[in-house]
Amino acid sequence: MNFPENLLYSEEHEWVEKIGPKKVRVGITDHAQSELGDIVFVELPEVGKEVTAGDTLAVVESVKSAADVYSPVSGKVIEVNEELNDRPELINEDPYGDGWIAVIELEDPSELENLMTADEYKRMIGEE
Repeated sequence: MNFPENLLYSEEHEWVEKIGPKKVRVGITDHAQSELGDIVFVELPEVGKEVTAGDTLAVVESVKSAADVYSPVSGKVIEVNEELNDRPELINEDPYGDGWIAVIELEDPSELENLMTADEYKRMIGEE
């Protein structure tokens, strides 16, 4: 499994990439997409939606089940990955790249300190 060192991770299997002083890109981890199996639909959040850390951000449906994607941070959704409407399988193919879900403008950048490093995440899921 792949766990990029430059990302932060949540206990609910989301990743966070800092892309600006107050902006982060969010998606689900390689581990999460492999547990879900083939993803067939993604219900994206609305641009402008205010989210609190722990709120449902999106819903990902696979051939096996549907799973909520939780927002790892609080803030406002300022961009969503529209390409997932036509190609939800991008999450399976490239979870840390083209399979991103949303960009969130952070309400409080210090919330990032609550997330895990790649090594901490690997320990949590027993991948060490």
